[in-house]
Amino acid sequence: MLRNGKIKEEPETEPSSRGERAETEQPETERDSGTHFPMPNPSPAPLHPKLEIKRNAVTDDYKVSTQVLGLGINGKVLECFNKKTSEKCALKILYDSPKARREVELHWRVSSGPHIVRILSLYENMHHGKKCLLIVMECMEGGELFSRIQARGDQAFTEREGSEIMRDIGTAIEYLHNMDIAHRDIKPENLLYNSKDSNCVLKLTDFGFAKETTLHNPLQTPCYTPYYVAPEVLSLEKYDKSCDMWSLGVIMYILLCGFPPFYSNTGQAISPGMKRRIRMGQYEFPNPEWAEVSEEAKQLINQLLKTDPNERMTISQFMNHPWINQSMVVPPTPLHTTRVLTEDRELWDEVK
Repeated sequence: MLRNGKIKEEPETEPSSRGERAETEQPETERDSGTHFPMPNPSPAPLHPKLEIKRNAVTDDYKVSTQVLGLGINGKVLECFNKKTSEKCALKILYDSPKARREVELHWRVSSGPHIVRILSLYENMHHGKKCLLIVMECMEGGELFSRIQARGDQAFTEREGSEIMRDIGTAIEYLHNMDIAHRDIKPENLLYNSKDSNCVLKLTDFGFAKETTLHNPLQTPCYTPYYVAPEVLSLEKYDKSCDMWSLGVIMYILLCGFPPFYSNTGQAISPGMKRRIRMGQYEFPNPEWAEVSEEAKQLINQLLKTDPNERMTISQFMNHPWINQSMVVPPTPLHTTRVLTEDRELWDEVK
């Protein structure tokens, strides 16, 4: 991808919104085989209710459509309708495994949190002779974050709007991090609007990479999407939930200009040069796209894209930053974001 957002890549290993996401470089090594459902928790009882797994057929309660809404890391998502209320929902189908049960457990644990897609119910059914977990979720009919911005046409996207969006994303991450959960796949494709209305709500979804993390239980498996991966994950080091903050910085950068801070020019999903720039934190704020963006926004991005996780801004610091918690005083400066994203619409679809 060139600085102005022009990309020529046809990644073969890069994760996509259609489920072609890569846990690249090394296989899963974390000890998932001991995972139970619900997962044992030696700490005090959680505040959320225990998840009820229904054994009756999901088709008893829902009319399942063949319409595919998307593919997550671990399974596809179909459109379905509640037979009693006619409510449109999303049905995610996961083949039963310790990893799938971990995804369900962690998503359920945070499901009632702000700006997080809600789980409505869970079923355990047989499908093609295999045991499956069927997750019924609220249907996010407003589409992906960047697609929404692309659809604005001539209506300018402003820095103030960027601040409001980043505050919403930060609110979801704050809820996860306060529960010692790292999402590990924070990216625009996992940020969906619940409706097409002007007062729609942006929510975080897809917990296929999510994992509990504490000081004594750091993360090790290099799960990532290339554009948004933190340097410590690339370097195969032990890492923690601060990897989400790096991803937050990349999203904020793209949101304010329309192209990513790190990219590959070689046609690969992630090239040696791109890895080097990520590890060294080499990026710029080039004109004309960044000419009118406030210094406060640029400084905030710099704090999020610190290569040393210990120096990187925490979610608490992020949420307390004036650019985030005082959105109304952020200048409503028109940005180049809509133009750049629209010009590169097909190319963005390729690199999801």
